[in-house]
Amino acid sequence: MNETFALSALALAALAWTLPKAKRRLELSRAKHRSLAGHSRMAKRLAGWIPGYAYDEARFFGSDGAPDSVQAQRRVGFQRLSGVFAERYAQSIAMTARAREGISDLQFTGSYRVPFQYSPYLREHLKTGSFLQASSGVMVEDLDGNRFYDLTGSYGVNVFGYDFYRDCVDQGIALTHKLGPVLGAYHPCVAENVERLKAISKLDEVSFHMSGTEAVMQAVRLARYHTGRRHLVRFCGAYHGWWEDVQPGPGNPLPPRETYTLEDLDPRSLQVLRTRRDIACVLINPLQALHPNQGAPGDSSLLDSGRRAGFDREAYTRWLKSLREVCTERGIVLIFDEVFLGFRLAAGGAQEYFGVRADMVTYGKTLGGGLPVGVVCGRRDLMKRFREQRPADICFARGTFNSHPYVMGAMKVFLDRLDSAPVKVIYAQADERWEQRAQHFNEALQVADVPVQIAHLQSVWTVFYTQPSRYNWMLQFYLREQGLALSWVGTGRLIFSLNYSDADFEAVLQRFVKACKAMQADGWWWEDEALTNKAIRRSVLREMLQQRF
Repeated sequence: MNETFALSALALAALAWTLPKAKRRLELSRAKHRSLAGHSRMAKRLAGWIPGYAYDEARFFGSDGAPDSVQAQRRVGFQRLSGVFAERYAQSIAMTARAREGISDLQFTGSYRVPFQYSPYLREHLKTGSFLQASSGVMVEDLDGNRFYDLTGSYGVNVFGYDFYRDCVDQGIALTHKLGPVLGAYHPCVAENVERLKAISKLDEVSFHMSGTEAVMQAVRLARYHTGRRHLVRFCGAYHGWWEDVQPGPGNPLPPRETYTLEDLDPRSLQVLRTRRDIACVLINPLQALHPNQGAPGDSSLLDSGRRAGFDREAYTRWLKSLREVCTERGIVLIFDEVFLGFRLAAGGAQEYFGVRADMVTYGKTLGGGLPVGVVCGRRDLMKRFREQRPADICFARGTFNSHPYVMGAMKVFLDRLDSAPVKVIYAQADERWEQRAQHFNEALQVADVPVQIAHLQSVWTVFYTQPSRYNWMLQFYLREQGLALSWVGTGRLIFSLNYSDADFEAVLQRFVKACKAMQADGWWWEDEALTNKAIRRSVLREMLQQRF
């Protein structure tokens, strides 16, 4: 009897211990996005399973089952583009080909500019250049003297225009030239930069780093140091640099460890934050407001027309306020990663734009005035890197080029210019201006009767496609022919600098529409009732299975 009672009590105790743990585990699983982007282990396994294969010429032009007449149109259009590129961009292409053998980045970006099945044939027959020699206004110039309207935004650095940053760099170096590249000590302008950054971020202390990735690494490290917890929360699809803990899926050779990837804009994620005791910090990249729960868009993944995006400022503001409330309640450090969007939406960054205060903020890109930099701003209690009562217990972070005089000088000029009347006018008009421009752009595309639309977060745009197709990625090459410069991710992200005049913008619009019409005329957007996004995905899956087995 006593033995039975003891066993029953033991079973009840075990149940009492395991049930809450199982419940938290279930809540965590439900808070992960249902796509592979929310399940990094599964995504890594699948990535390792996908076979490498390439289309031959026939398959390159007919992978969607288009009739011979349409494929013939495509061949003619492709050959025309190939001839134009070879003649018009000859020097830029030649230097890129030479440099590619020694620059691994060029090998990567060249191979992943389009879906991998099409890449080998395209690289052989439609070569592109990656070298530029000049910039002015909103335009850049290649080695052959061709001028392009710049839609790359230098990956987010170029907020106010290249001439703006050229002046920041020139004036910043002139300011610090007497000291020169002395490292370790600080130029006096550093003290001014710190005061300005404290005022902008509404936080207590600042540390300088050499890149945005480094800044995010340090913010997370400090959050773990002060909370005594190990795990960080990132949201599905968000990019926070290339280091292991914030890139737990494909692209990272290590398995995910102390990272929870949860669903954006979902109450179940808030429940995870409320109930777990191992979460040190929550990372927010405000750029995800444009495409929640989706990775950064790029043409290399355009196998169908399923890509969508859209920005709902009110909904995303509510979400950020809910996160702020839960993080405060649970002692979790809320980190805004503004490396990409900082100083683009407002002078006070995303904190000002959405009206939500973070515990720590990271900046980079444009803040260096055109030079490389990373910055962490945080609450005083979170920024301290040592404990006086335990002198060997430190949170180490140093870098040889942190606070480089030339970078700090360019940053001072940049921060001074934020207070100038012209910049204040730009910010005051930005939301209305870019909303009107996006509406005008989409209306023009509808009038042209092409299957293309754009979504935008102010001056950061992405292109999506309204008709099922396997060839949307070809648009980037028609846009280049029309004098529009895109980054290697193609139409996934268009980044306008805020100095685009109405005339400049109209020129981009006209060229964009002309490129779409040319692509349509060449047969790439062939329509058929059987050609649905679902049918395309099934076709690609069958190809992979055939290649694998």
